[in-house]
Amino acid sequence: MIAATGVDESSLRYRGWRVVLACFLMAFFMFGFGLYGQGVYLAELQRAHGWPGTLVSSASTFSFLLSAVLVIFTDDLLVRIGLRALILCGLAALGASTALLGLMQSPWQLYLAYALMSVGWTGMGSVVIATVLNSWFERRRGLALSLAFNGATCSGIILVPVLLALSSSIGFRSAMLAATVVMVVLVLPVVVVFTGWRVGASLHAAGASGSKAARHSRRALLANASFWTMVLPIAIALLAQMGFIIHQVTFLEPLIGRASAGLAVTIMAAMAVVGRLTLGLFVDRLDPRLACAASMTSQAAALLVLLQSQSPIVLLMCCAVYGFSIGNMITFPPLIIQREIGSAAFAAAMGLGTSISGIVSAFGPGIVGLVRSMSGDYTMAFAMCVALDVIAAGIVLWRPGKKVEVVAS
Repeated sequence: MIAATGVDESSLRYRGWRVVLACFLMAFFMFGFGLYGQGVYLAELQRAHGWPGTLVSSASTFSFLLSAVLVIFTDDLLVRIGLRALILCGLAALGASTALLGLMQSPWQLYLAYALMSVGWTGMGSVVIATVLNSWFERRRGLALSLAFNGATCSGIILVPVLLALSSSIGFRSAMLAATVVMVVLVLPVVVVFTGWRVGASLHAAGASGSKAARHSRRALLANASFWTMVLPIAIALLAQMGFIIHQVTFLEPLIGRASAGLAVTIMAAMAVVGRLTLGLFVDRLDPRLACAASMTSQAAALLVLLQSQSPIVLLMCCAVYGFSIGNMITFPPLIIQREIGSAAFAAAMGLGTSISGIVSAFGPGIVGLVRSMSGDYTMAFAMCVALDVIAAGIVLWRPGKKVEVVAS
């Protein structure tokens, strides 16, 4: 254990904080290109090639589902090729994907680019970030995770506007190639120099312990009640969250106008950064299940008030409150896993949980859109999201028993 070594995790000289910087950059570019940037690709590829929106959006769905499958095997890959090699493979795949998006001429290349993006998620996504930070931190684990995952939120605030501005000035192709070069120049040396397991930590301690053992861990996890009372509510809450985020502008624009609807998105993203930083300062002293339930409840309350008001100020405040908890939904799972399942199956639990949550949440935008079409407005759709958040908060508070070590043997 880190605590036993007498390491001061609060010291800026502790090497773990340099690992946090590397993870921040990984999250910044992975989520920026792999999630938030997809709206830019949709618009620019339609404009450049005249491809229908359904073609590009179906490629996005393909990428998310493929990512959800590949991420299950993160622990196997950590053992077979090692942490740094896995991250570098993810960086190479993401770089090839973004470059191809700028150079492509045919629809089949679109699916190839999105398949490469899925490989990037496997090497640079939340499972790898959480697993490596889990090996470096114990007392300040929550703060480290919050700071690293803030890279994901910052990418929505910084990278997407930059891509849009560059696309307008130098063209989409040049913008993507330039952004790819910047990513490689920034991330490659940081990954090579800073990333690695903590000295004295084995792959077993970090959560990876061989392919056969990993399969055993996944089977044991599926029979573990603590695992399901963490994964299920997170998946349900993310389904509601994704549904609201994708439909937010469409809902707000008739009420407060396009400019104010855009402002609401910016406020929500900015509050997500504030929420992550605030949680990071205190989460290591909190019960992560209680904090998770409180976050879900706050989102339900924000949506409920949002449905009852047409005041621009109130609507913007609701988006701010909602945004405060957005980023924390991917911070809670590793904290709960470490406390209740343990380190032996950490990577296996993160991979399997992320896969389940990813598959379930991918249907959020479609379900909200379907309910909206059937009911004629967003009242029933967002009321459903409120109910889902309340249900998720109730499930995550259920504690099946004491900590269970899922031993991979």
